Amino acid sequence: MMSGCCDDNCSLDRLRERQRGTLQIVLGINAVMFFVIVAAALYGNSTALLADSLDNLGDALTYGLSLYAVSRSTAVKAKVALFKGGLIFLAAVAVAAQIVYKFFVPSLPVFEVMGAFSVLGLAANSLCLFLLWRHRREDVNMSSVWECSRNDIVSNLSVFAAAGAVWLTGSGWPDIAVALGLVFFLMRSAIRVISSAMAEIAR
Repeated sequence: MMSGCCDDNCSLDRLRERQRGTLQIVLGINAVMFFVIVAAALYGNSTALLADSLDNLGDALTYGLSLYAVSRSTAVKAKVALFKGGLIFLAAVAVAAQIVYKFFVPSLPVFEVMGAFSVLGLAANSLCLFLLWRHRREDVNMSSVWECSRNDIVSNLSVFAAAGAVWLTGSGWPDIAVALGLVFFLMRSAIRVISSAMAEIAR
């Protein structure tokens, strides 16, 4: 009986250590990518790329919070997931504000910058998604982390598509259109994470 309990505790400890190690790696990747892509977004004058960089910032904060929650109770994990949903929502609001600004002060983004850094972001986020794959159904904490990482892939592909459309049309509207699509995508993701967290808290 004691041996069984010890085995259970040891297995749980090993699971937490694996989660903690993965989160530390993806936290570092997203923190670096935020600084790289936000600089590229400002240089390239791209709202879609800015949305991508804010997504990286939100993820870095999310992974930091998830590290805190790894060894905590289910209730704490649910509350952290709820906060993460709030961060995703705030990122969507920030991008929406930039879109409104672009309507009044239109400009043409640099499609080469958009394309190059969306591919760089896609490579980094694909690595994160690969690392998080095995943790995606372990608990509400890691499930919400997986949700954020999957969003990143969609964001990168969308920005790459926008870069191509800007190049083809010679217009900044594809950049705004993709940024608007990312706002809705982030909002939907925020609602999903918040709903799951609220359901967990209500148990």
